[in-house]
Amino acid sequence: MELLQDFIDMMLHLDKHLFDLCTAYGAWVYAILFVVVFCETGLVVTPFLPGDSLLFAVGSLAAINALDLTTSIALLILAAILGDTVNYWIGDYVGPKVFHQEKSRFLNKEYLLRTHQFYEKHGGKTIIIARFLPIIRTFAPFVAGIGSMTYKRFLLFNVVGGVLWVILFVPAGYFFGSVPIVKNNFSLVIIALILIPGIPSVVEVVRMWLRRRKNRAQTPQGNP
Repeated sequence: MELLQDFIDMMLHLDKHLFDLCTAYGAWVYAILFVVVFCETGLVVTPFLPGDSLLFAVGSLAAINALDLTTSIALLILAAILGDTVNYWIGDYVGPKVFHQEKSRFLNKEYLLRTHQFYEKHGGKTIIIARFLPIIRTFAPFVAGIGSMTYKRFLLFNVVGGVLWVILFVPAGYFFGSVPIVKNNFSLVIIALILIPGIPSVVEVVRMWLRRRKNRAQTPQGNP
């Protein structure tokens, strides 16, 4: 319970925690940011790590010269692209086995199926769209690795999505993070950055639940 409280506190006060990290570790904070973004995008078992909100907080700290804007953007783009690349190859290697298991010890099967359906609907551009959707962002490269998308084609979407994701959120934090109304309500901004991108995912889950309920209702009693 204490661990959950610490995580929530970190999410709601990212600017403060990042500033403390900058003070304590200096240039090593760039390595920490790289690892967090790499894991959030590259390891399918860590979709809970901060993504959009972290990028925004990085931009807001760059505005007060606690971080270098150019260095932050370059490293985060690299972390995002490498993370998705590793995730793709993990999906290519272990994905088929995991996808056909009824239960997985390390993966949420519901997230996996939801991302697969999203991928089936939107095709290759899912890799770009998913960058702005929590949870799906983490599972999309994994599903692409399971599927028939070649790495050459995946790499194109990966690079475009990674660049767009970083250059939209970090500069947004840089330009708007120091605005008084944003600065004084930073926790609310972080909550919005966590919740708003996830709305399409929630809508998709509700639609899946309604479809399943409708299918069960239409299935004649006694049929398997």
